[in-house]
Amino acid sequence: MPLKVDIAARFGDFQLTAAFESGGGLTALFGPSGSGKTSIMDLVGGVRRPAKGRITLGDTVLVDTARGIFLAPHRRRIGWVFQEGRLFPHLTGRQNLTYGQWFTPRHERHESFDRVVDLLGLAHLLDRRPAGFSGGERSRVGIGRALLASPRLLLMDEPLAALDDVRKSEILPYVERLRDEMGVEILYVTHSISEVVRLAGRVVLLSHGRVAASGPTADVLASLDLATALGEGEAGAVVDAHVEAHDPAFGLTRLAARAGTIHIGALELAIGTHVRLRIRARDVLVATERPNSVSALNVFAGRILKLAPTSAASVDLAIDCNGDILLASVTRRSAHDLALEPGRPVYAIVKSVSFDRLGVGTSPNGR
Repeated sequence: MPLKVDIAARFGDFQLTAAFESGGGLTALFGPSGSGKTSIMDLVGGVRRPAKGRITLGDTVLVDTARGIFLAPHRRRIGWVFQEGRLFPHLTGRQNLTYGQWFTPRHERHESFDRVVDLLGLAHLLDRRPAGFSGGERSRVGIGRALLASPRLLLMDEPLAALDDVRKSEILPYVERLRDEMGVEILYVTHSISEVVRLAGRVVLLSHGRVAASGPTADVLASLDLATALGEGEAGAVVDAHVEAHDPAFGLTRLAARAGTIHIGALELAIGTHVRLRIRARDVLVATERPNSVSALNVFAGRILKLAPTSAASVDLAIDCNGDILLASVTRRSAHDLALEPGRPVYAIVKSVSFDRLGVGTSPNGR
């Protein structure tokens, strides 16, 4: 049930103009604070009205200013998940969960209580009150409550922003299961590129109230032209791979990707599992000859596709490694001394310890 948005709105001094379409599964709205992410969520959810434009969810028209259509929020069948969880402190976990069903007519309820509890691992929380929940448990109950409203669309507004990395690592696998198993369209707001890489099939990159780019996650994040919009130090490639073997003696997992073999710190995933990971441009070294006696385990042969200056001192490179496009940030001095230019064969070198572990997860729909 694709979501299509084409709107213009003004909130005080902030002007928002956005047009994009989701592709099923989880679509991330990504960008810095003040770029318009939450404003878009409010417009989709019906909390705010656009000055002009159209929003549709499948065959249902939510907003069409030209035709005078504005569907009331309670008729949109949209579930919300907020950063704080917003649970009722006087209700048990079970009562908080079933609260989500009260406003959905019985004939429109299609989500099973037991299925949601199993999906999110909530059985041990059903008879407890939120005061005793961890931050991750609060988030999971909030997600479960929204799911039990049987929504056609789930709006997740920075649901993990209040959690530290340990708690995020605990809950991210549950969000992956939600994405892959529940069949509900998800619009996910975040300013964390790790969450985008790990969760999103598509990403809408926002900058100053406008869509800087929209499309498959790997394509958007790998574009040299979007380095400024992504933020300093955030440029990097998204690589799909599968688990090939584990090496417990050295605490490593071996992945197979088009670029070649990738060694990474041990992952608790079964052999054959499809994963997605991010290789940051700042973590890639470039050599014009295959290095010998080097500590880095990951060396990929490739060819330079493009160079793009990012500052007076640095330049970004796009390197085609057998179909995987890696990015690298080097100084302009190094680019000059190594005579780096489009078409030149090079080697991209990545240390196993440099991977963003929070951004390593199962690929959307197992691909």
